[in-house]
Amino acid sequence: MYDKIDIDSLQTILHNRFEGGFLTLRDLPNPSLFKDMSRATARVVDAIKNREKIYIIGDYDVDGVVSTTLMKLFFDYIEYDVEYIIPNRFSDGYGLSPNVMERVGDCDLIITVDNGISAYEASLICQKRGIDLIVTDHHLIPPKLPIAFAIIDQKQEECSFPYPEVCGAQIAWYLIASLKSALSIDINMIELLELCSLAIIADMMPLLHINRAMSIAGIKALNSSSRFAIRAIKEHLDKDILSSEDIAFFIAPVLNSAGRMDDAIYAVDFLLSSNIYDARSSLQKLIKFNELRKDIEANITKEAISLADDSDDVLVVVGDDWHEGVVGIVAARVARELEKPCIILTSAKDGNLKGSGRSFCECNLFDIVSECRESLSKFGGHSAAIGLSLDSSNLDSFKSKLQSIYKSKNYKNDVYDSEIVGEIDFRDISFEMIELIREYEPFGMANPAVKFIAKDVEILKVDTMGKDAQHQRFALRQNGVILIGVKFKSSIQVEASDIVDITFHLNENNFRGEKSIQLFIDKIIINYT
Repeated sequence: MYDKIDIDSLQTILHNRFEGGFLTLRDLPNPSLFKDMSRATARVVDAIKNREKIYIIGDYDVDGVVSTTLMKLFFDYIEYDVEYIIPNRFSDGYGLSPNVMERVGDCDLIITVDNGISAYEASLICQKRGIDLIVTDHHLIPPKLPIAFAIIDQKQEECSFPYPEVCGAQIAWYLIASLKSALSIDINMIELLELCSLAIIADMMPLLHINRAMSIAGIKALNSSSRFAIRAIKEHLDKDILSSEDIAFFIAPVLNSAGRMDDAIYAVDFLLSSNIYDARSSLQKLIKFNELRKDIEANITKEAISLADDSDDVLVVVGDDWHEGVVGIVAARVARELEKPCIILTSAKDGNLKGSGRSFCECNLFDIVSECRESLSKFGGHSAAIGLSLDSSNLDSFKSKLQSIYKSKNYKNDVYDSEIVGEIDFRDISFEMIELIREYEPFGMANPAVKFIAKDVEILKVDTMGKDAQHQRFALRQNGVILIGVKFKSSIQVEASDIVDITFHLNENNFRGEKSIQLFIDKIIINYT
């Protein structure tokens, strides 16, 4: 299934991922290419000059938190007071909603960031109250657009911005760039990119074209940042240099945890920390949220797997009183474990079922569920992740139609790991190959971390490691070459002398000045023949 690979063929594969070339910040398109950018900019400038009351409405994920923070930093820079609201996942629901409008006081202008494209009902309230609405969003365009003074969303057909996959924070950054020009102010846009890079990676944007350029520049700025929140993160991780992996596996989950477990305003407060003491304290609060999130998520995932009907092509699992803040992560865990698209639902306060779905392999979950809209109360998302709610009386018909639509799409049933670049022999693994891989960082969507498969590997030794012995360490041999492999959160039952196939990423391990090659193992497949 997988071609044999060496360092030369690997370089060709990685280079071919970037058909559009390797862009830099000099290649960023002009803000005016966004539909309504000039119109929105002029309206904000007028509001500033006329001392109008402005509200910023964000979202409770990393992208929304960062977008809100960027806008607040901009207005702080020009010494202009604005109010900002992050909707509460549990009491407000998503985005600019009628519930959120109840929290908006007297104002003249609302600017949404990372939401608003589906806020039709709230836009009617704005219209009734004489509030101008500027929507900045990056999500798919719904059938009914909000009534707004300006809508900046690159997915609009009339928009000439050349890159359809950018996140909300990038659009907020572009709005600030446009305002900088219109107001002739000297704000450092590179410094703002350090926060923008968090959102690009956390929101799983394809790390190609301008996304790669902006995230590389942002991570570089991150590592020379004097921002107190970033200093607190570096202290906690005991690192001078942060990587895209640190963003994906520590910073993003920690920032997300506030909105999942309580209120995302804690994450905004952390990023806006005005001294190192507040930053440290806020970070510890977020870390506690994240630890709680992990515990709840692990318990629900275990229960969801036990309830899943593996005969279905698209898993739909319903639980009583499952925490709404973690159902999206649980859906991703179950989809990966059972290797099928998965939707996790739980009872909401309004009596409906509410939840999230995650795709698997080539399945476009958004398209499939879109054809079931008549069964749903609310629905949104993209190809790999959706959010939805429905009346419990529609559950059976929804599940039935979902399976039928999936079958009609003729998706391939064989599980092929598209992230595996090829089959490699231990003899071809080298420090030079690790250096080559680093040249193509950061990794993420559309530029996945380089994963290999090695076959007929002999296990020489197995040890446990870490807290509660939750990780495993292996000594592995293939064709006379011995390498050390680590598998995190694993208790797979294998023994010395077992012959296995493994999928893994390469890592350079530095311990007391000694460098060694280490395999981060993804899967171990025991050969029983």
